[in-house]
Amino acid sequence: MSLPIWRTEAMQRMKDTPGVIAPPPLLALATIVLGLLLDWLLPAYVLTVFLSGTVRTILGVAFVGAGLALVIAANITFRAAGTHPEPWKPSTALVTDGIFAWLRNPMYVGGTLFLVGLAVLLASDWMLVMTIGFFVVLHFGVVRREERYLEAKFGESYRHYRNRVPRYGWPG
Repeated sequence: MSLPIWRTEAMQRMKDTPGVIAPPPLLALATIVLGLLLDWLLPAYVLTVFLSGTVRTILGVAFVGAGLALVIAANITFRAAGTHPEPWKPSTALVTDGIFAWLRNPMYVGGTLFLVGLAVLLASDWMLVMTIGFFVVLHFGVVRREERYLEAKFGESYRHYRNRVPRYGWPG
């Protein structure tokens, strides 16, 4: 007995994804909610004590702005290349130009900067702490899975790109 064609195609599309543990925007939202909940339950006031409102505003806006700029630049570059920016959908092209010539993961660096900036703006000590957990989960549950997927799909082209461009912007 064979499967209907629509089911076979759907199963093939499912195999052509990195299998990330969760959509990164959902991970970021969980970080925000959990951080704010912990601030409410166990307030620490560290950011409030060590940074004035003016300094928090300047730093927060700078981090949020830099994060959004990276996410938007990456999204535009993905769309121009005709591939999906969402890591739970199939990649149809290996994008190595634009912001991707400098960073392999500008959307994730941008999302992390956005969370740091929002935490500083809101003086949310726990959101700042949860951002560390977000980054670890993102690295192992999304980035490393994407890397295996891209290497399997694009082979030597991806390996060359991976060796040339740093994952998060710093060498190593």
